[in-house]
Amino acid sequence: MTPVHPQDAPVHRLVETRLGSYVLAAGPVGLVGVWRRGQLRFPSAERIGSRVEGTHAVLDQAEQQLQEYLAGEREEFTLPLAPEGTPFQRAVWAQLGAIPRGSTTTYGAIAHALERPRAAQAVGAAVGANPLSIVVPCHRVVGSSGAMTGYAGGIETKQALLLLEGAVLA
Repeated sequence: MTPVHPQDAPVHRLVETRLGSYVLAAGPVGLVGVWRRGQLRFPSAERIGSRVEGTHAVLDQAEQQLQEYLAGEREEFTLPLAPEGTPFQRAVWAQLGAIPRGSTTTYGAIAHALERPRAAQAVGAAVGANPLSIVVPCHRVVGSSGAMTGYAGGIETKQALLLLEGAVLA
């Protein structure tokens, strides 16, 4: 295992939003996580790093953009992103980033877009592992019937995000 140097260790900030408390975490080159407190698969203390007090370029920008997004004042994020994941996860997350605001897609459609039509379950696992909720819009993925499916931050949060974006819900 490669040792982590203090300047490379992530740092985090707790942010209160209209949808609840979120932890924003940043590494040396960008945002590494956006997690709703209490969500499924909440990261370890090591993964979010120490709490940062005062200003922090990436966390300040991420907090401002998240609040603007949730207030309906921003439609997309312009943040430096540095999520950790496997090549397959990164490919799935790239597909998530391509889903237009106000639209939804399915796990199967993402699997087809990746030319792995039988990988819908693997896509589901990668979507569930997305460390950048809201910023990388995993809430825009629904079941094959259009039904709301699992969301680490809770189905109510997923519905609120889709309604904020103007998505037509099944």
